[in-house]
Amino acid sequence: MQSYKDLTVWQRSIELVENVYKLTEKFPKTEMFGLTSQIRPAAVSIPANIAEGYARKHRAEYIQFIRIAYGSGAELETHIIISERLKFTDSKDLEKTKQLLDEVMRMLNKFISSLAPRP
Repeated sequence: MQSYKDLTVWQRSIELVENVYKLTEKFPKTEMFGLTSQIRPAAVSIPANIAEGYARKHRAEYIQFIRIAYGSGAELETHIIISERLKFTDSKDLEKTKQLLDEVMRMLNKFISSLAPRP
């Protein structure tokens, strides 16, 4: 592997960011400084932390940054649930985002397990 860009989880999380930006464009303009300003950074944090952890070159730090990415995914999931309850977008767009987030979260979880030292 030459770069974090070769990681499937990083690639899929970039797709998630693109999807989130498209999704939030449809939110009410009154949410620009509300939920939209919470959702976008949470999404961006996922691939950013994967990249930063990779650049650290130390396994323990790498694992910590992947865990931070996972935490950002949980934060994003919560924001998506709220936007769903508030009916900010149609269910088709929301479902695609939820499925992609679920995939990324599963990949991050597996990635953490593969990097963590075995007892």
